[in-house]
Amino acid sequence: MDQYILGVDIGTTSVKVCIVNTKTSEVVAHQAKDTQSNIPSDVGSSGNEQDVSTIISALNLCVSKLPKQQLQDISKIGVCGQMHGVMLWNNDGERAWDMVEKDKSVRYDVVQNRVSTLYTWQDNRCDPCFLASTPKPQSHLTLASGFGTATIFWLVKNKPEILEKYNCSGTIHDFAVAMLCNLDKPIMSPQNAASWGYFDCTNYKWNCDILENAGFPISLLPEVKQSSEMAGFLAENWHSIPKGTPIGVALGDLQCSVLSTVETPEDAILNISTSAQICFVAKDYSPNSGPPEVSPVQYFPYFKNQFIAVAASLNAKVWEKVIALSSECSAVSDLEIKPTCLGERHAPDLAASVQNIHVGNLQLGQVFRAICRGLIENIHSMMPREILQNAKINRIVGNGSGLSRNPVLQKEVQQLYQLPLVFTKGGDAAKGAALAVALD
Repeated sequence: MDQYILGVDIGTTSVKVCIVNTKTSEVVAHQAKDTQSNIPSDVGSSGNEQDVSTIISALNLCVSKLPKQQLQDISKIGVCGQMHGVMLWNNDGERAWDMVEKDKSVRYDVVQNRVSTLYTWQDNRCDPCFLASTPKPQSHLTLASGFGTATIFWLVKNKPEILEKYNCSGTIHDFAVAMLCNLDKPIMSPQNAASWGYFDCTNYKWNCDILENAGFPISLLPEVKQSSEMAGFLAENWHSIPKGTPIGVALGDLQCSVLSTVETPEDAILNISTSAQICFVAKDYSPNSGPPEVSPVQYFPYFKNQFIAVAASLNAKVWEKVIALSSECSAVSDLEIKPTCLGERHAPDLAASVQNIHVGNLQLGQVFRAICRGLIENIHSMMPREILQNAKINRIVGNGSGLSRNPVLQKEVQQLYQLPLVFTKGGDAAKGAALAVALD
């Protein structure tokens, strides 16, 4: 009898699930749903918040649409999701979720008054002045707006009444795992802990002394387990998945996407969709315990004690605004556009600019081409070709609809990096989450 693993990816704009055959590592069924979960922020345009109940509803719907016979044979569940963000919940006395029985299984619903909104990685309430007021981490990773600990620091100083309502915190996928396992307290992987800030990747510990001395509520910090460990077991039959099924600790969607994509150690991954990153598995990298140095390239925990080198751009949203112009993208343009209107984590004050404007280069197709070039030049400025050469990378594997659907963007990648750009069947973070819980 075939056995299967369920992979779950709770992303920034959608939930994706898939069933992977443990013998062949092939996806045999999948579902996806846009969450449409964004809600007005309590700080206006500088904030970015999502409704947790809408996201969990999308998760339930996706799993319920998978084939029941295969769900009954699920042997493990792997979960990943959008990194950096934070939500809060209260498990004191009562749970922050309900289990609603249906056809000898349950679906999970969020108890609205026991959860906060999800403050996502795109939240910009922590401006450079505020970040400068926070203590230096004992970590090789810098702190940035949208990181979980930065957001909690902001709440401590600006809205402490919100924190008083809750006794747990985690990423949205940490919450999902805690819910499915019916955990009293959340458990977090080093991948997610590192994405929050104030996590020492050398000793795998939170900077508790530093945080506590600065007035941070360290009781909210989740327990950290290795990425290969199980967080617990499915508390009830869930859409035909048997009660007691092991569930891995929640992982980063970037790490899981890389795991499902990399075919050789010489591959770099370029993803352009809701976000934009170029990364590769760093050979023989060892982090220090800080203090961190500001750099466009950061190293995040991967699997099997390895790290991935990542240059992540905050300006992929620009792509969403110009995709409709792709039919005219063959036009030649000498227009120069730097589309860094959101800054970058290593340079938050970076501004966008347009240069070399004249009446001959303002057609829509020419503007589109200049934006494409500017997007890739920005990524290349953070992780130039020389870094890939030194890492002995010999090809770039493309991911994301923003890249796969745009031949102009693809040409810009090849011209700047002078490496083959290929597209494979990988790139699915939900599949990577399933593969991750099957790792030895």
